[in-house]
Amino acid sequence: MTERWILNASPLIALGRIGYAHLFSELSTVIAIPRAVADEIKAGSTDDPAYRALMNYAHCIVDVDLAPEVLTWDLGAGETAVISYALTQPGWKVILDDAMARKCARSFDLQTRGTLAIVIMAKRRALIPSATEVLHLLLKAEFRLDEKVIREALLRTVGEEWR
Repeated sequence: MTERWILNASPLIALGRIGYAHLFSELSTVIAIPRAVADEIKAGSTDDPAYRALMNYAHCIVDVDLAPEVLTWDLGAGETAVISYALTQPGWKVILDDAMARKCARSFDLQTRGTLAIVIMAKRRALIPSATEVLHLLLKAEFRLDEKVIREALLRTVGEEWR
């Protein structure tokens, strides 16, 4: 089954900072990164692991025509580009974490995934030995995740206990 993902900055930054950005290419068949997302990451330091992760995906950067119906949601440039791309390219899943952007994407019946889902998918496909360990790394890297959500997701999906 073809998995086509359009990435927003947050998941790429989060997993890039802990050395797990490779999961995107291991879990999906095709990746696209809107130029607005790339520009957001490039605005940071070239020493940032997220910047280096982006450079590994430089061939995936795409230009996006912004959809007027998405612009009305007043999201960030990256989120707007991600959702706009998915609206014009049927079958793409949007990979983003922002709650309002996810709500917008769902209003257009787009499939969404966030960083937590990527980690769980990686565990299910045996690409990582422990989802709990990766999630602890994310929290140490100041990625915000609700521990109750983590606990429930881990137990329900991969049988791991949050400790």
